[in-house]
Amino acid sequence: MKKYIFMLFTVALTLSSCSSNQALYSWYKYDDTTHAFAKKQNEKTENALIENFDKIINKQKGTRKVVPPGIYAERGYYFLKSGRTSEALEYFNKEKQLYPESTVFMDRIIKRIEK
Repeated sequence: MKKYIFMLFTVALTLSSCSSNQALYSWYKYDDTTHAFAKKQNEKTENALIENFDKIINKQKGTRKVVPPGIYAERGYYFLKSGRTSEALEYFNKEKQLYPESTVFMDRIIKRIEK
């Protein structure tokens, strides 16, 4: 009897490990573009980074089908950096709405901008 229970347990464990390898979020080339920009900050690397943010935001193929945490905030930062304050605020609010745990941090940034 113990042999059958062990075999049944082994089969159940094996079948449960056959899950999907699809990621929660589609990051595309976020690591590469962020690293390239950090290594050499110029207009070309910044544009590549911003294009990648837009791709992540607009073409989300991950299992959650939502923008990864921090992407709206980071994209908002680049809007703010280029003087587009209203768009920055919009993206900071999107970050808050999608990830409520970021509310305290986003509210601090928004408050500083609105001064």
